[in-house]
Amino acid sequence: MQQTPLWQRIRPYLAVFDPTLCILLAVIVLISGVTMYSAANDFPGRFDGHMRNLFVAFVVMWAAANLPPNWISRSAVPIYLLGVLLLIAVALFGDTSKGARRWLHIGVTRIQPSEILKIAMPLMLAWYFQKREGILNWADFLLAGLMLMVPVLLIARQPDLGTAILVFAAGAFVIFFAGLSWKLIVGLGAAGIAALPLLWMVMKDYQKQRVMTLIDPSSDPLGKGFHIIQSTIAVGSGGIWGKGWMQGTQTHLEFIPERTTDFIFAVYSEEFGLVGNVVLMLLYLGVLARGLAIAGGAANIFSRLLAGAITLIFFTYAFVNMGMVSGILPVVGVPLPLMSYGGTAQVTLGLGLGLLMNIARHRKLVQT
Repeated sequence: MQQTPLWQRIRPYLAVFDPTLCILLAVIVLISGVTMYSAANDFPGRFDGHMRNLFVAFVVMWAAANLPPNWISRSAVPIYLLGVLLLIAVALFGDTSKGARRWLHIGVTRIQPSEILKIAMPLMLAWYFQKREGILNWADFLLAGLMLMVPVLLIARQPDLGTAILVFAAGAFVIFFAGLSWKLIVGLGAAGIAALPLLWMVMKDYQKQRVMTLIDPSSDPLGKGFHIIQSTIAVGSGGIWGKGWMQGTQTHLEFIPERTTDFIFAVYSEEFGLVGNVVLMLLYLGVLARGLAIAGGAANIFSRLLAGAITLIFFTYAFVNMGMVSGILPVVGVPLPLMSYGGTAQVTLGLGLGLLMNIARHRKLVQT
């Protein structure tokens, strides 16, 4: 009996990946590895840990791409409720570190439940709008807004403004794609601007300081403004072509804080310059374009809303991180997708990208 070639045996397990998306992500990961090697030069084990995190994220992405579509939609409500309950548990029993209560001990380890909501929130709202398909009214959007604000307020209370913004964005994208009226969007935007003085009153002191530092980093150059000042110097000093790999002076003289995590874009900018930045931005825009194309051709409204939200939240990660490193946005602790060191964020992104590939795969099956 003739044995089936190895490639034919493993091909069905690899056919779950979207080729275009995989190529874009592979190039980003290659850039990530090169940049992290330089950034983590003085951090023993950090490069190895980063590559391990990327591998785990890949495994999670592969597993998510293989999930049955019905299982994904059925899991939306349980995952959302579990995430909210864990956030309540964090508020009551969570660990406090550096003035923030974000972690929860479960057995021999601890988790950050807010990360679950980055995926659970769009899942829940996509499921809800699919159930209400064809009979949507203003009350449905109001209820969706309430479902969104419950975890957002719990996360903001920890406080974790960066994650709260990402969870809010993930849910807001679903609500927008579901057909929220432009008039209502403009009205909510105007109401939000009018509420800024009230928001300022309830913000924590460190959050107010971040806003003031964004406006004038030089007001505290050795304190709160140090991060922004040094990162913008690194971004600007790269020039057009960059200083070269492993040649960044801001990086290797240790002027860039958190250079393997939130500020890795400063390392990349200094060593690869404007040309490198344009390449990276085009790659992220490619992921955005491909994700929106997948969403546009999805098999049903649940898949369409979920794919659109996952795609835009991925882009939001990149936009916010690059903005804060460049001094355009406040420092809110948002990682650069697939570039920054961090296991939890990488796994969350891997799960989201796997669901996106799952939607692309089953779209093809439906069309066939």
